[in-house]
Amino acid sequence: MQETINYLKKLTSIVSPTGYTKEISDYLVEELERLGYNSIRTNKGGVNVVVLGKDNSKHRVVTAHVDTLGAMVRAVKPDGRLKLAKVGGYPWNMIEGENCLVHVASTGKTVSGTILVHQTSTHVYRDAGTVERTEDNMEVRLDAKVTNEKETRELGIDVGDFISFDPRTIVTDTGFIKSRFLDDKVSAAILLDLLRRYKEENVELPYTTHFMFSVFEEVGHGANSSLPKEAVEYLAVDMGAMGDDQQTDEYTVSICVKDASGPYNYEFRNHLVSLAKENGIEYKLDIYPYYGSDASAAMRAGAEVKHALLGAGIESSHSYERTHIDSVEQTHKLVNAYLRSSLV
Repeated sequence: MQETINYLKKLTSIVSPTGYTKEISDYLVEELERLGYNSIRTNKGGVNVVVLGKDNSKHRVVTAHVDTLGAMVRAVKPDGRLKLAKVGGYPWNMIEGENCLVHVASTGKTVSGTILVHQTSTHVYRDAGTVERTEDNMEVRLDAKVTNEKETRELGIDVGDFISFDPRTIVTDTGFIKSRFLDDKVSAAILLDLLRRYKEENVELPYTTHFMFSVFEEVGHGANSSLPKEAVEYLAVDMGAMGDDQQTDEYTVSICVKDASGPYNYEFRNHLVSLAKENGIEYKLDIYPYYGSDASAAMRAGAEVKHALLGAGIESSHSYERTHIDSVEQTHKLVNAYLRSSLV
């Protein structure tokens, strides 16, 4: 698992809110070329790799997304602080108190800051703890000597500049991985490590497989295009959602049976369960009630494939997330077993 964790640390260190993903796409292209693959950069900015298999008449697609939650500058306030617009879906309290970077388009530089509710000081605002967190009162406190809109704009900051959040990636001695954006950089790390292993071990997959790293999943359309006409199966490797009424945990691989888009392919799901049982892989079946994936986006776009979704169990999704290396390992094993198996 060490190589997978190394990939994860590298991926989380590269800022990539949806719409601001060129740097992470560049990294993927560079790393894949280093491994000996010819990558394809899509017009949307995703990175695809085609691995030829023994059977080239029917293809598989496997995806992970490298775009993350983030924000954009909504407005520069009269006191020089910034209003935000969300990129991706999350409640405002999920990012309150987080350090951030403003990526200034006009200069190419960054300005650091902290995301706070306007009524933060308990010595001034009686409702500091109870006021509703909304777009109107969440703001970025810049680490710059600015006291008004003019001074902030003199830094080059303007509406539409991207804002990224500090990932704060930590791997503990007890095997826990804490970071923002484990959704879905854990999965991207797994796919990169599998590609590394297949190249080093000269593994020939049974079917030509398209590894797709998408960059618009967090806003709903992800890897819903650039699909080969030969594709018959589509596996999204994303995250397993944890919470009340969920079986998913931080130590097994989660196989999704249904999300907000509806049920996933029944035969495909059962195929994954059979592979897990045959290979001694610890798994859980689950429903993710408020969730969509690259696979569900592809189905809405009209893909004629069998689709499935699995991933490591992620605690506190879209906040400061956590998983365990055990879950990463079980997910790694199941994706590998699937890619080496017969078609559903």
